[in-house]
Amino acid sequence: MVLPPKRRLGGGLDGLIPSGKPIPSQIQRPSLTAPIEEVHPNRSQPRSHFDDTALAELAQSIREMGVLEPILVRHRSQGGFEIIAGERRWRAAQRAGLREVPVFVRELSEKEAFEAAIVENLQREDLNPLETARAFQRLIDEHGHSQESIASRVGKDRTTITNVLRLLKLPEAVLERIGAGQLSEGHGRALLGAQDTKAILRLASEAVAKGWSVRETERRAREASGKATSGRTTNAKAEPSANIRDLELRLSRSLGVRVKIDDQGKKGVIHLPYSSLDELDRLLNDLLA
Repeated sequence: MVLPPKRRLGGGLDGLIPSGKPIPSQIQRPSLTAPIEEVHPNRSQPRSHFDDTALAELAQSIREMGVLEPILVRHRSQGGFEIIAGERRWRAAQRAGLREVPVFVRELSEKEAFEAAIVENLQREDLNPLETARAFQRLIDEHGHSQESIASRVGKDRTTITNVLRLLKLPEAVLERIGAGQLSEGHGRALLGAQDTKAILRLASEAVAKGWSVRETERRAREASGKATSGRTTNAKAEPSANIRDLELRLSRSLGVRVKIDDQGKKGVIHLPYSSLDELDRLLNDLLA
């Protein structure tokens, strides 16, 4: 399946499968149909949450139109196939009462299969922030990756990988809220500013109960850590928060210049430097496109 350019990450699945490596035709068949009971979920699947309503909707679509995209699988030593990517389609096909599903067979190692599953889920934006962080940590712990190599695999900046992994420093109760969608990744990074575990837990509960924005959560976390100054008695400039630094980085990558954000609470200024009128024209074209 060819995804729109904006949603492609790195080299996609092809980037994880060594090129020039011949695979016998009897092992890798471009596509075929397999009995649904011979297709098994992958215990290493990075995605752990499948929305029940979305599954029901997909099942209804499959009843009407069938499974339009094959499920990516590899052979199992015990017989049958193990899913590399497409477990949600397989689950929905079961609900729809299908007896067979289309599959696409690739003979990948355990490491390659796990990497492919991560990339496929990221391309589809199927992983929540907690699942993404845990998948990246597994690539480090179980498959010997560095943050740099993960960034190369998934087409993201190393700083982005670092920020995602920082979420795992949060207490488990807060991670559960992020996994359930009650708090965003931005909320999680903001809560880390409180440093004290009890304060983080308290602030997380209040953020959910009171519907705090990420910015409000950052402010409360600074207060809890004692970093907030009353009455602004000093002219020293506060360090930008993790979320502001992340936004600066994403804007810089998108626009091709070093963007700085002067955050002043509920307002601020975005600085876009340019070194020539030609560069100014390019920036204006990018912003107005």
